[in-house]
Amino acid sequence: MKWVTREKAKVDRIACPWLITRFVDPKAEFLFVPKDKVNDVAKREDAIPFDAPGVELTHYKDGGEERVSFDAIIRKYKLKDPALLDLAEIVRTADAGKVPRPRPEGAGLEASALGFRAIARDDHENIRLQFPLYDALYAYSKARVEQGTRLEHAA
Repeated sequence: MKWVTREKAKVDRIACPWLITRFVDPKAEFLFVPKDKVNDVAKREDAIPFDAPGVELTHYKDGGEERVSFDAIIRKYKLKDPALLDLAEIVRTADAGKVPRPRPEGAGLEASALGFRAIARDDHENIRLQFPLYDALYAYSKARVEQGTRLEHAA
């Protein structure tokens, strides 16, 4: 399957390809295009658009709270993994702006995403650089969920 989103990815537009390749479509191909070209490219390439205005898999409100495209993909594909739901809180904090229960990890994710975007040649290199970060955050979330509490640094 092909997927298309806006170019110059930061948080959600890297988190979503990670989520897609790990849990929805391991052979996914990603296209990054100017914001005003997402829908045209989606039609022309028979690609699934995400994190762009007016598409199904984008930010939405749930009970008055903003959800991000990462949440939309989890909802659409009925992903129930508690560690993914935990990771979604971190992604949402980093990407949505104001959230009612911000996760402290979100600030680090946003800073890292901005740094990776600055050093990457293009969005595909940005994905390659950031996927290990999301693998690590998923492992962190998995351990956190299994322990039923936040991970604490060993004394």
